[in-house]
Amino acid sequence: MYEEELNEEKTPAEAARELTYKKKNVYERRGEDAVAAAYDYAVGYAKFLDDAKTEREAVAAGITLAKAHGFVPYRFGDALAAGGRYYYDNRGKNLFLFTIGSESVAEGIRISAAHIDSPRIDLKQVPLYEESGMAFLKTHYYGGIRKYQWVATPLALHGVVVRADGEKINVVIGEDDGDPVLYINDLLPHLGHNDDRKPLGEAIVGEKLNLLIGSRPLENEPDGIKLNVLRLLNEKYGIQESDFLSAELCAVPVGHARDAGLDRSMICAYGHDDRVCAYPAMTAMFESLDSPHSMMCILADKEEVGSDGNTGMQCDLMLDLIDAIAASQNVSPALVRANSKCLSADVSAAFDPNFAEAFEKRNSSLLSCGVVLTKYTGARGKSSTNDASAEYVGWLRGIMEKDDVVWQAGELGKVDFGGGGTVAKFISKHNIEVVDLGVPVISMHAPYEIISKVDLYEAHRSFSAFNRY
Repeated sequence: MYEEELNEEKTPAEAARELTYKKKNVYERRGEDAVAAAYDYAVGYAKFLDDAKTEREAVAAGITLAKAHGFVPYRFGDALAAGGRYYYDNRGKNLFLFTIGSESVAEGIRISAAHIDSPRIDLKQVPLYEESGMAFLKTHYYGGIRKYQWVATPLALHGVVVRADGEKINVVIGEDDGDPVLYINDLLPHLGHNDDRKPLGEAIVGEKLNLLIGSRPLENEPDGIKLNVLRLLNEKYGIQESDFLSAELCAVPVGHARDAGLDRSMICAYGHDDRVCAYPAMTAMFESLDSPHSMMCILADKEEVGSDGNTGMQCDLMLDLIDAIAASQNVSPALVRANSKCLSADVSAAFDPNFAEAFEKRNSSLLSCGVVLTKYTGARGKSSTNDASAEYVGWLRGIMEKDDVVWQAGELGKVDFGGGGTVAKFISKHNIEVVDLGVPVISMHAPYEIISKVDLYEAHRSFSAFNRY
Protein backbone atom coordinates (compact mmCIF):
# COMPACT_ATOMS: atom_id res chain seq x y z
CA MET A 1 0.00 0.00 0.00
CA TYR A 2 2.79 2.41 0.93
CA GLU A 3 4.54 1.70 -2.38
CA GLU A 4 1.32 2.44 -4.29
CA GLU A 5 1.00 5.80 -2.53
CA LEU A 6 4.57 6.63 -3.45
CA ASN A 7 3.89 5.78 -7.08
CA GLU A 8 0.88 8.15 -7.07
CA GLU A 9 2.92 11.09 -5.80
CA LYS A 10 3.66 13.77 -8.38
CA THR A 11 7.18 14.56 -9.41
CA PRO A 12 8.48 18.00 -8.37
CA ALA A 13 8.16 19.15 -12.00
CA GLU A 14 4.57 17.93 -12.24
CA ALA A 15 3.65 19.62 -8.98
CA ALA A 16 5.36 22.83 -10.03
CA ARG A 17 3.63 22.80 -13.40
CA GLU A 18 0.28 23.00 -11.63
CA LEU A 19 1.41 26.35 -10.20
CA THR A 20 1.89 27.97 -13.59
CA TYR A 21 -0.54 30.31 -15.34
CA LYS A 22 -1.57 29.74 -18.92
CA LYS A 23 -4.34 31.35 -20.92
CA LYS A 24 -6.92 28.99 -22.35
CA ASN A 25 -9.52 30.00 -24.87
CA VAL A 26 -13.22 29.67 -24.19
CA TYR A 27 -13.58 26.71 -26.54
CA GLU A 28 -11.09 24.74 -24.41
CA ARG A 29 -12.63 25.77 -21.12
CA ARG A 30 -16.33 25.46 -21.81
CA GLY A 31 -18.51 22.87 -23.54
CA GLU A 32 -20.60 22.97 -26.69
CA ASP A 33 -23.72 24.11 -24.82
CA ALA A 34 -21.89 27.18 -23.50
CA VAL A 35 -20.58 28.03 -26.96
CA ALA A 36 -24.08 27.64 -28.43
CA ALA A 37 -25.39 29.97 -25.70
CA ALA A 38 -22.76 32.54 -26.70
CA TYR A 39 -23.78 32.35 -30.34
CA ASP A 40 -27.45 32.78 -29.38
CA TYR A 41 -26.62 35.74 -27.16
CA ALA A 42 -24.79 37.41 -30.04
CA VAL A 43 -28.03 37.63 -32.05
CA GLY A 44 -29.51 40.15 -29.61
CA TYR A 45 -26.26 42.07 -29.49
CA ALA A 46 -26.12 42.36 -33.28
CA LYS A 47 -29.63 43.82 -33.30
CA PHE A 48 -28.62 46.34 -30.63
CA LEU A 49 -25.64 47.40 -32.77
CA ASP A 50 -27.88 47.92 -35.79
CA ASP A 51 -30.29 50.02 -33.73
CA ALA A 52 -27.59 52.06 -31.99
CA LYS A 53 -25.04 53.61 -34.36
CA THR A 54 -24.96 56.86 -32.39
CA GLU A 55 -25.13 57.61 -28.68
CA ARG A 56 -28.66 59.02 -29.13
CA GLU A 57 -29.81 55.82 -30.80
CA ALA A 58 -28.08 53.74 -28.10
CA VAL A 59 -29.95 55.61 -25.36
CA ALA A 60 -33.26 55.08 -27.15
CA ALA A 61 -32.51 51.35 -27.61
CA GLY A 62 -31.43 51.07 -23.98
CA ILE A 63 -34.64 52.66 -22.72
CA THR A 64 -36.69 50.26 -24.84
CA LEU A 65 -34.87 47.29 -23.28
CA ALA A 66 -35.17 48.76 -19.78
CA LYS A 67 -38.90 49.37 -20.08
CA ALA A 68 -39.37 45.75 -21.15
CA HIS A 69 -37.82 44.76 -17.79
CA GLY A 70 -40.02 47.02 -15.68
CA PHE A 71 -37.85 50.13 -15.41
CA VAL A 72 -39.66 53.46 -15.06
CA PRO A 73 -38.40 57.02 -15.63
CA TYR A 74 -36.87 58.83 -12.66
CA ARG A 75 -36.92 62.57 -11.99
CA PHE A 76 -35.05 64.21 -9.16
CA GLY A 77 -37.41 64.48 -6.22
CA ASP A 78 -39.25 61.21 -6.98
CA ALA A 79 -39.53 58.71 -4.13
CA LEU A 80 -37.22 55.69 -4.34
CA ALA A 81 -38.29 52.36 -2.88
CA ALA A 82 -36.59 49.02 -2.27
CA GLY A 83 -37.17 46.80 -5.28
CA GLY A 84 -37.59 49.83 -7.56
CA ARG A 85 -36.20 49.87 -11.11
CA TYR A 86 -35.49 53.28 -12.60
CA TYR A 87 -33.88 54.97 -15.58
CA TYR A 88 -32.64 58.54 -15.97
CA ASP A 89 -32.39 59.86 -19.52
CA ASN A 90 -29.80 62.63 -19.61
CA ARG A 91 -30.54 64.76 -22.67
CA GLY A 92 -31.04 61.74 -24.90
CA LYS A 93 -27.28 61.04 -25.01
CA ASN A 94 -26.45 59.50 -21.62
CA LEU A 95 -28.47 56.88 -19.75
CA PHE A 96 -28.47 55.72 -16.12
CA LEU A 97 -30.29 52.53 -15.14
CA PHE A 98 -30.46 51.80 -11.42
CA THR A 99 -32.20 49.52 -8.95
CA ILE A 100 -32.70 49.70 -5.20
CA GLY A 101 -31.76 46.38 -3.63
CA SER A 102 -33.05 44.69 -0.50
CA GLU A 103 -29.88 45.42 1.47
CA SER A 104 -29.07 48.92 2.72
CA VAL A 105 -27.35 51.18 0.22
CA ALA A 106 -24.83 51.76 3.00
CA GLU A 107 -23.31 48.52 1.66
CA GLY A 108 -22.60 50.31 -1.61
CA ILE A 109 -23.80 50.09 -5.21
CA ARG A 110 -22.60 47.75 -7.95
CA ILE A 111 -21.81 50.12 -10.84
CA SER A 112 -21.09 49.17 -14.47
CA ALA A 113 -20.05 52.08 -16.67
CA ALA A 114 -19.69 51.78 -20.44
CA HIS A 115 -19.63 54.43 -23.15
CA ILE A 116 -21.91 54.53 -26.17
CA ASP A 117 -20.13 57.07 -28.39
CA SER A 118 -17.80 55.79 -31.10
CA PRO A 119 -15.36 57.42 -33.53
CA ARG A 120 -17.14 58.93 -36.50
CA ILE A 121 -17.27 61.87 -38.93
CA ASP A 122 -19.33 64.84 -37.65
CA LEU A 123 -20.73 67.58 -39.87
CA LYS A 124 -19.54 71.14 -39.34
CA GLN A 125 -22.15 73.79 -38.53
CA VAL A 126 -21.97 75.37 -42.01
CA PRO A 127 -21.25 72.25 -44.05
CA LEU A 128 -22.89 72.46 -47.48
CA TYR A 129 -20.98 73.77 -50.52
CA GLU A 130 -20.63 73.17 -54.25
CA GLU A 131 -17.36 72.78 -56.14
CA SER A 132 -16.49 71.58 -59.68
CA GLY A 133 -19.72 69.76 -60.41
CA MET A 134 -20.15 68.20 -56.99
CA ALA A 135 -21.83 69.14 -53.71
CA PHE A 136 -20.10 68.29 -50.43
CA LEU A 137 -20.61 68.48 -46.68
CA LYS A 138 -17.67 69.75 -44.60
CA THR A 139 -16.84 67.59 -41.60
CA HIS A 140 -14.88 67.49 -38.37
CA TYR A 141 -13.90 63.98 -37.30
CA TYR A 142 -14.82 62.81 -33.78
CA GLY A 143 -12.47 60.69 -31.69
CA GLY A 144 -9.26 58.90 -32.58
CA ILE A 145 -9.50 57.68 -36.17
CA ARG A 146 -7.02 56.67 -38.85
CA LYS A 147 -8.37 59.02 -41.48
CA TYR A 148 -7.34 56.96 -44.51
CA GLN A 149 -9.74 54.20 -43.37
CA TRP A 150 -12.78 56.42 -43.89
CA VAL A 151 -12.32 57.32 -47.55
CA ALA A 152 -13.79 55.41 -50.50
CA THR A 153 -16.32 53.56 -48.36
CA PRO A 154 -20.12 53.93 -48.20
CA LEU A 155 -21.33 56.04 -45.29
CA ALA A 156 -24.71 56.81 -43.79
CA LEU A 157 -25.87 60.04 -42.18
CA HIS A 158 -27.42 59.80 -38.69
CA GLY A 159 -28.47 62.43 -36.20
CA VAL A 160 -30.92 65.16 -35.30
CA VAL A 161 -31.81 68.60 -36.59
CA VAL A 162 -33.41 71.04 -34.15
CA ARG A 163 -35.19 73.91 -35.86
CA ALA A 164 -35.46 77.41 -34.43
CA ASP A 165 -39.06 76.67 -33.40
CA GLY A 166 -37.81 73.76 -31.24
CA GLU A 167 -38.99 70.94 -33.47
CA LYS A 168 -36.55 68.01 -33.39
CA ILE A 169 -36.16 66.03 -36.61
CA ASN A 170 -34.47 62.63 -36.66
CA VAL A 171 -32.34 61.98 -39.73
CA VAL A 172 -31.15 58.62 -41.06
CA ILE A 173 -29.97 58.40 -44.67
CA GLY A 174 -28.19 55.42 -46.14
CA GLU A 175 -29.26 52.43 -44.03
CA ASP A 176 -32.22 51.13 -46.03
CA ASP A 177 -31.45 49.15 -49.17
CA GLY A 178 -33.24 51.77 -51.27
CA ASP A 179 -31.41 54.72 -49.70
CA PRO A 180 -28.53 56.59 -51.33
CA VAL A 181 -25.22 56.56 -49.45
CA LEU A 182 -22.59 59.23 -48.85
CA TYR A 183 -18.93 58.95 -49.76
CA ILE A 184 -15.53 60.56 -49.10
CA ASN A 185 -13.41 60.83 -52.26
CA ASP A 186 -9.91 59.36 -52.49
CA LEU A 187 -7.18 60.00 -55.03
CA LEU A 188 -6.64 57.39 -57.73
CA PRO A 189 -3.33 55.47 -57.47
CA HIS A 190 -2.24 56.69 -60.92
CA LEU A 191 -1.94 60.23 -59.49
CA GLY A 192 -1.17 59.36 -55.90
CA HIS A 193 2.57 58.71 -56.05
CA ASN A 194 3.40 61.77 -53.94
CA ASP A 195 0.84 60.74 -51.32
CA ASP A 196 2.29 57.23 -51.29
CA ARG A 197 5.56 58.67 -50.00
CA LYS A 198 3.88 60.50 -47.10
CA PRO A 199 3.56 59.03 -43.61
CA LEU A 200 0.31 57.10 -43.22
CA GLY A 201 -1.19 59.73 -40.91
CA GLU A 202 -0.50 62.60 -43.31
CA ALA A 203 -1.74 61.33 -46.67
CA ILE A 204 -5.36 62.20 -45.78
CA VAL A 205 -5.83 65.38 -43.76
CA GLY A 206 -8.94 66.30 -41.81
CA GLU A 207 -10.10 69.03 -44.18
CA LYS A 208 -10.23 66.49 -47.05
CA LEU A 209 -12.83 64.36 -45.28
CA ASN A 210 -15.67 65.99 -47.22
CA LEU A 211 -18.84 64.00 -47.82
CA LEU A 212 -19.93 63.80 -51.46
CA ILE A 213 -23.68 64.45 -51.43
CA GLY A 214 -24.75 65.29 -54.99
CA SER A 215 -23.89 66.11 -58.61
CA ARG A 216 -27.20 66.96 -60.32
CA PRO A 217 -28.02 70.66 -60.67
CA LEU A 218 -31.39 72.30 -60.24
CA GLU A 219 -32.12 74.20 -63.47
CA ASN A 220 -29.25 76.34 -64.80
CA GLU A 221 -28.18 78.03 -61.59
CA PRO A 222 -24.48 78.64 -60.79
CA ASP A 223 -24.94 76.74 -57.51
CA GLY A 224 -27.66 74.46 -58.83
CA ILE A 225 -26.28 71.25 -57.28
CA LYS A 226 -26.31 72.75 -53.80
CA LEU A 227 -29.81 74.10 -54.40
CA ASN A 228 -31.00 70.69 -55.54
CA VAL A 229 -29.59 69.06 -52.38
CA LEU A 230 -31.38 71.65 -50.25
CA ARG A 231 -34.60 71.05 -52.15
CA LEU A 232 -34.39 67.29 -51.51
CA LEU A 233 -33.63 67.76 -47.82
CA ASN A 234 -36.50 70.19 -47.47
CA GLU A 235 -38.92 67.83 -49.19
CA LYS A 236 -38.00 64.92 -46.91
CA TYR A 237 -37.25 66.63 -43.60
CA GLY A 238 -38.67 70.14 -43.88
CA ILE A 239 -35.32 71.76 -43.13
CA GLN A 240 -33.34 74.60 -44.69
CA GLU A 241 -29.62 75.42 -44.75
CA SER A 242 -29.68 77.49 -41.55
CA ASP A 243 -30.97 74.44 -39.65
CA PHE A 244 -27.51 72.87 -39.91
CA LEU A 245 -26.49 75.47 -37.33
CA SER A 246 -28.45 73.60 -34.64
CA ALA A 247 -27.95 70.05 -35.85
CA GLU A 248 -25.95 67.06 -34.67
CA LEU A 249 -25.33 64.97 -37.78
CA CYS A 250 -22.61 62.41 -38.29
CA ALA A 251 -21.43 59.97 -40.93
CA VAL A 252 -21.05 56.34 -39.88
CA PRO A 253 -20.37 53.17 -41.89
CA VAL A 254 -23.30 51.70 -43.77
CA GLY A 255 -24.63 48.26 -43.07
CA HIS A 256 -25.69 45.70 -40.50
CA ALA A 257 -23.56 43.79 -38.06
CA ARG A 258 -22.45 40.59 -39.81
CA ASP A 259 -21.08 37.23 -38.76
CA ALA A 260 -17.38 37.01 -39.62
CA GLY A 261 -15.30 33.95 -40.39
CA LEU A 262 -16.44 30.78 -42.12
CA ASP A 263 -17.16 29.37 -38.65
CA ARG A 264 -19.31 32.42 -37.79
CA SER A 265 -17.33 32.78 -34.56
CA MET A 266 -16.89 36.56 -34.81
CA ILE A 267 -18.93 39.70 -35.52
CA CYS A 268 -17.84 42.42 -37.94
CA ALA A 269 -19.53 45.75 -37.29
CA TYR A 270 -19.17 49.44 -36.63
CA GLY A 271 -19.17 50.59 -33.01
CA HIS A 272 -18.02 47.56 -31.00
CA ASP A 273 -16.00 50.12 -29.01
CA ASP A 274 -17.76 50.38 -26.66
CA ARG A 275 -21.26 49.07 -27.30
CA VAL A 276 -19.83 45.55 -27.01
CA CYS A 277 -19.56 46.32 -23.28
CA ALA A 278 -22.66 48.52 -22.97
CA TYR A 279 -24.99 45.75 -24.13
CA PRO A 280 -23.74 43.01 -21.74
CA ALA A 281 -23.67 45.54 -18.89
CA MET A 282 -27.40 46.07 -19.46
CA THR A 283 -28.31 42.44 -20.00
CA ALA A 284 -26.38 41.43 -16.89
CA MET A 285 -28.38 43.94 -14.86
CA PHE A 286 -31.65 42.58 -16.27
CA GLU A 287 -30.51 39.05 -15.41
CA SER A 288 -29.59 40.08 -11.84
CA LEU A 289 -32.75 41.89 -10.77
CA ASP A 290 -33.07 39.57 -7.76
CA SER A 291 -29.65 40.66 -6.46
CA PRO A 292 -29.72 42.07 -2.90
CA HIS A 293 -27.33 44.84 -4.02
CA SER A 294 -28.42 48.14 -5.45
CA MET A 295 -27.12 48.35 -9.01
CA MET A 296 -26.35 51.10 -11.50
CA CYS A 297 -25.58 50.76 -15.21
CA ILE A 298 -24.20 53.90 -16.87
CA LEU A 299 -24.16 54.41 -20.63
CA ALA A 300 -21.94 57.46 -21.04
CA ASP A 301 -21.30 59.86 -23.88
CA LYS A 302 -18.10 61.70 -24.93
CA GLU A 303 -15.56 59.08 -23.78
CA GLU A 304 -13.83 59.18 -27.15
CA VAL A 305 -13.10 62.91 -26.73
CA GLY A 306 -12.22 63.06 -23.02
CA SER A 307 -15.56 62.49 -21.23
CA ASP A 308 -16.21 66.23 -21.00
CA GLY A 309 -19.59 67.96 -21.20
CA ASN A 310 -22.82 67.35 -19.32
CA THR A 311 -23.33 63.92 -20.87
CA GLY A 312 -19.80 62.63 -20.23
CA MET A 313 -18.47 60.91 -17.11
CA GLN A 314 -16.75 64.07 -15.88
CA CYS A 315 -20.21 65.50 -15.23
CA ASP A 316 -21.34 65.18 -11.58
CA LEU A 317 -24.67 63.58 -12.50
CA MET A 318 -23.57 60.18 -11.16
CA LEU A 319 -22.91 61.83 -7.79
CA ASP A 320 -26.31 63.55 -7.86
CA LEU A 321 -28.04 60.21 -8.39
CA ILE A 322 -26.00 58.51 -5.65
CA ASP A 323 -26.90 61.40 -3.33
CA ALA A 324 -30.59 60.90 -4.10
CA ILE A 325 -30.36 57.14 -3.53
CA ALA A 326 -28.50 57.67 -0.25
CA ALA A 327 -31.00 60.28 0.93
CA SER A 328 -33.89 57.89 0.27
CA GLN A 329 -32.51 55.68 3.08
CA ASN A 330 -31.02 58.45 5.22
CA VAL A 331 -27.51 57.17 4.58
CA SER A 332 -24.35 59.20 4.08
CA PRO A 333 -23.56 59.43 0.35
CA ALA A 334 -19.85 59.34 1.25
CA LEU A 335 -20.43 55.94 2.87
CA VAL A 336 -22.30 54.71 -0.21
CA ARG A 337 -19.44 55.75 -2.48
CA ALA A 338 -16.77 54.26 -0.19
CA ASN A 339 -18.50 50.87 -0.25
CA SER A 340 -19.43 50.89 -3.93
CA LYS A 341 -17.64 48.86 -6.57
CA CYS A 342 -17.44 49.66 -10.27
CA LEU A 343 -16.53 47.95 -13.51
CA SER A 344 -15.32 50.41 -16.10
CA ALA A 345 -16.78 48.37 -18.94
CA ASP A 346 -14.51 49.18 -21.85
CA VAL A 347 -12.76 47.26 -24.60
CA SER A 348 -9.12 46.30 -24.94
CA ALA A 349 -6.93 45.79 -28.00
CA ALA A 350 -6.71 42.13 -28.94
CA PHE A 351 -3.27 40.86 -29.97
CA ASP A 352 -3.00 40.90 -33.76
CA PRO A 353 -0.26 38.68 -35.23
CA ASN A 354 -0.26 40.85 -38.38
CA PHE A 355 1.00 43.75 -36.24
CA ALA A 356 2.85 41.82 -33.57
CA GLU A 357 5.49 44.54 -33.27
CA ALA A 358 2.98 46.83 -31.52
CA PHE A 359 2.14 44.33 -28.77
CA GLU A 360 3.84 42.60 -25.87
CA LYS A 361 2.16 39.25 -26.29
CA ARG A 362 2.50 37.89 -22.76
CA ASN A 363 0.47 40.82 -21.43
CA SER A 364 -1.92 41.34 -24.33
CA SER A 365 -5.44 39.98 -24.58
CA LEU A 366 -6.05 37.20 -27.07
CA LEU A 367 -9.18 36.75 -29.15
CA SER A 368 -11.57 34.09 -27.76
CA CYS A 369 -9.76 33.86 -24.41
CA GLY A 370 -12.56 35.58 -22.54
CA VAL A 371 -13.27 38.95 -21.02
CA VAL A 372 -10.21 41.17 -20.37
CA LEU A 373 -9.35 42.61 -16.96
CA THR A 374 -7.10 45.65 -17.47
CA LYS A 375 -5.59 46.71 -14.15
CA TYR A 376 -4.31 49.96 -15.61
CA THR A 377 -4.56 51.88 -18.88
CA GLY A 378 -2.90 55.23 -19.55
CA ALA A 379 0.11 56.00 -21.72
CA ARG A 380 3.77 55.14 -21.31
CA GLY A 381 4.50 55.51 -17.58
CA LYS A 382 0.85 54.79 -16.66
CA SER A 383 0.02 58.45 -17.28
CA SER A 384 -3.64 59.40 -16.68
CA THR A 385 -4.75 56.00 -15.45
CA ASN A 386 -6.75 54.46 -12.67
CA ASP A 387 -4.43 51.69 -11.46
CA ALA A 388 -6.79 49.35 -9.61
CA SER A 389 -5.66 47.98 -6.26
CA ALA A 390 -4.48 44.38 -5.86
CA GLU A 391 -7.20 43.89 -3.23
CA TYR A 392 -9.98 44.86 -5.63
CA VAL A 393 -8.55 42.78 -8.47
CA GLY A 394 -8.28 39.83 -6.09
CA TRP A 395 -11.90 40.23 -5.03
CA LEU A 396 -13.05 40.37 -8.65
CA ARG A 397 -11.00 37.27 -9.50
CA GLY A 398 -12.77 35.45 -6.71
CA ILE A 399 -16.30 36.26 -7.84
CA MET A 400 -15.51 35.35 -11.46
CA GLU A 401 -14.06 32.03 -10.37
CA LYS A 402 -17.29 31.26 -8.49
CA ASP A 403 -19.15 31.34 -11.84
CA ASP A 404 -16.26 29.86 -13.85
CA VAL A 405 -16.05 32.99 -16.00
CA VAL A 406 -13.30 32.76 -18.60
CA TRP A 407 -11.17 35.87 -18.22
CA GLN A 408 -7.68 37.11 -18.98
CA ALA A 409 -5.40 39.97 -18.06
CA GLY A 410 -4.34 42.46 -20.70
CA GLU A 411 -2.92 45.89 -21.44
CA LEU A 412 -2.97 48.17 -24.46
CA GLY A 413 0.14 47.34 -26.49
CA LYS A 414 3.82 47.89 -25.77
CA VAL A 415 4.78 50.31 -23.02
CA ASP A 416 6.19 53.11 -25.18
CA PHE A 417 3.94 52.67 -28.21
CA GLY A 418 1.12 54.95 -27.07
CA GLY A 419 -1.78 53.93 -24.87
CA GLY A 420 -5.32 54.97 -24.10
CA GLY A 421 -7.78 55.72 -21.37
CA THR A 422 -11.27 54.93 -20.13
CA VAL A 423 -13.83 56.46 -17.77
CA ALA A 424 -12.28 54.60 -14.81
CA LYS A 425 -10.24 57.53 -13.50
CA PHE A 426 -13.26 59.84 -13.47
CA ILE A 427 -15.17 57.40 -11.25
CA SER A 428 -12.30 56.41 -8.95
CA LYS A 429 -11.72 60.03 -7.94
CA HIS A 430 -15.00 59.81 -5.99
CA ASN A 431 -13.53 57.11 -3.70
CA ILE A 432 -15.14 54.23 -5.62
CA GLU A 433 -13.22 51.03 -6.35
CA VAL A 434 -12.86 50.72 -10.15
CA VAL A 435 -11.18 48.39 -12.61
CA ASP A 436 -11.49 48.06 -16.39
CA LEU A 437 -13.19 44.93 -17.69
CA GLY A 438 -14.27 44.43 -21.29
CA VAL A 439 -14.06 42.65 -24.61
CA PRO A 440 -10.92 42.37 -26.78
CA VAL A 441 -11.30 44.02 -30.20
CA ILE A 442 -9.43 43.65 -33.49
CA SER A 443 -8.98 46.86 -35.56
CA MET A 444 -10.29 49.10 -32.77
CA HIS A 445 -11.56 52.51 -34.01
CA ALA A 446 -11.71 51.35 -37.63
CA PRO A 447 -15.00 51.78 -39.50
CA TYR A 448 -15.54 48.04 -39.08
CA GLU A 449 -14.17 46.19 -36.04
CA ILE A 450 -14.03 42.49 -35.09
CA ILE A 451 -14.95 40.76 -31.82
CA SER A 452 -15.38 37.14 -30.79
CA LYS A 453 -18.85 35.94 -29.82
CA VAL A 454 -17.54 33.89 -26.92
CA ASP A 455 -15.67 36.91 -25.49
CA LEU A 456 -18.89 38.92 -25.70
CA TYR A 457 -20.79 36.28 -23.74
CA GLU A 458 -18.09 35.97 -21.09
CA ALA A 459 -18.40 39.73 -20.60
CA HIS A 460 -22.11 39.28 -19.93
CA ARG A 461 -21.37 36.44 -17.48
CA SER A 462 -18.71 38.48 -15.66
CA PHE A 463 -21.01 41.48 -15.21
CA SER A 464 -23.76 39.15 -13.94
CA ALA A 465 -21.41 37.64 -11.35
CA PHE A 466 -20.31 41.15 -10.32
CA ASN A 467 -23.92 42.18 -9.73
CA ARG A 468 -24.85 39.12 -7.70
CA TYR A 469 -21.94 38.50 -5.32
